[in-house]
Amino acid sequence: MDLTNAKWRTSSCSSSNGGNCVEMAGFAWRKSSYTGSNGGNCVELADAAGVVADAVAVRDSKDPDGPVLLVTRAALRSAVNSARATR
Repeated sequence: MDLTNAKWRTSSCSSSNGGNCVEMAGFAWRKSSYTGSNGGNCVELADAAGVVADAVAVRDSKDPDGPVLLVTRAALRSAVNSARATR
C-alpha cells in the first residue's frame, strides 16, 4: 500500500510534543452489515496491512474519530469465533 498521499490524523491522545501516539492514515473503512441507521453496537474494519503486516484496523461505528485498534487477521478471526460461540 502506497501511503505517500495518505491523509494522516493525529491521535486525540497526542500532546503538543507528539507524545507516544500513532497517527493513522485515511483507511477505507467498511461497516458491519448488521449496522443500522442509528449505528448500533457495531464496529468498522479497514485493511491495515500496508501499515503493519497482516493487520486489520478496528473502530467503533459511533465514534469514527475515536481510538483505532490494530489486530492481526488471526486475532480478529479468533475474537469473532469466540463471540459467535458465546451467543
